[in-house]
Amino acid sequence: MSVASPPLEGIRIVDLSTVVFGPYASQTLADYGAEVIKVEHPDGESTRYTGPAPERGLSAVFMGANRNKRSVALDLKQAAARDALAAVIATADVFMHSMRPQKLAALGLDADTLLGRHPSLVYANLVGFASNGPYAGRPAYDDIVQGLSGSADLMARTTGEPAYFPTVAADKVSSLVAVHGIMAALLRRARDGVGGLVEIPMFEAATSFNLVEHWFGATWERTPGPLGYPRALARWRRPLATLDGHVCLLPYTDAQWARFFAECDEPGLAGDPRFADIAARTANIEALYAEAGRLAAQRTTAQWLEACERLEIPCAPMNRLDDLADDPHLSATGFFVEQRDPALGTLTMPAFPVTLDGHRMPLRRAPRLGEHTFETLAAAGLDAASIEALIARGAAVQAGPGAPQDPPSPKETAND
Repeated sequence: MSVASPPLEGIRIVDLSTVVFGPYASQTLADYGAEVIKVEHPDGESTRYTGPAPERGLSAVFMGANRNKRSVALDLKQAAARDALAAVIATADVFMHSMRPQKLAALGLDADTLLGRHPSLVYANLVGFASNGPYAGRPAYDDIVQGLSGSADLMARTTGEPAYFPTVAADKVSSLVAVHGIMAALLRRARDGVGGLVEIPMFEAATSFNLVEHWFGATWERTPGPLGYPRALARWRRPLATLDGHVCLLPYTDAQWARFFAECDEPGLAGDPRFADIAARTANIEALYAEAGRLAAQRTTAQWLEACERLEIPCAPMNRLDDLADDPHLSATGFFVEQRDPALGTLTMPAFPVTLDGHRMPLRRAPRLGEHTFETLAAAGLDAASIEALIARGAAVQAGPGAPQDPPSPKETAND
């Protein structure tokens, strides 16, 4: 396999999702070579206006979740636009959305309708909550799902105050679950010849992610215990202060802890029964990490990096966000990709992390709003006059009375 034949080449995806959950999932599928047609309202979705932007509608956040896609702008309140979208969906392998169920039926985009017309279509519901539960149909954003899924409680257990993870973790974790759910449905279709409905609920995806280790004592009926993996929740589980900075230091095995204590000339700790094996260390993790913090403060970061390399103990410096662009490993692997755009100048993007046969997948910048409307609708069989009329109506929606002067809200850009 070469970079010229990515694994999802030939798969066409029509994507009506917005913000991060859906777009990050469809970007990953696009990075694997799928043709992703992003359908937006003529105002554009909200993240087009989130963060620094050298050109209106191409903000930093939008660029981070929408590369390698095509953009089609349609006002789905218009019957002609809905007909045009139907023509595009007829050519697609996957239809994915993050719209509320009650809006889908009104637009003729519900699963029963589309799968009835196109039995080989993979229909992906990216929703806040599973459709068979009492929360079904409620709006869900990252903060809401972090609070419901235990993320804020995990922060409270480690810091004393409930807080959200300082990243849109629920959105991004759920996005990756959506990727493998859609890929699994495509594999089933390749085997059995039929598409079907795959549902990816954020609440369940984020909760599953959190409980991999934190379900802990609730796993066994006969030996119940508290929830929460102690090592991950230990307040000393953090970069350790050194004489001149911080170090990420992690002895893990019995042998590594023995070598660490010997290096620090601490025979009492080496023989301490609280730290003798992984079970004992887990039960006494706060005390163990407090000792590690005390010892780390006695040397410089460079001294710890040298000692841990010699002792074969996992260790690394603590990168700030500002350090990542100059990290020697990321630089050597070509992780940051520069592109020249005639209008935007030079832009830098993190690469898709997966390589196939040593090759990274090629990247294109995120599309301008409606950049591919004409060619996509033409390829779906619409005539030029009809397409031009649709584009003109979309422009009228943008410029008409009451058109937003500020960035539209997520609700306004969800085609609902």
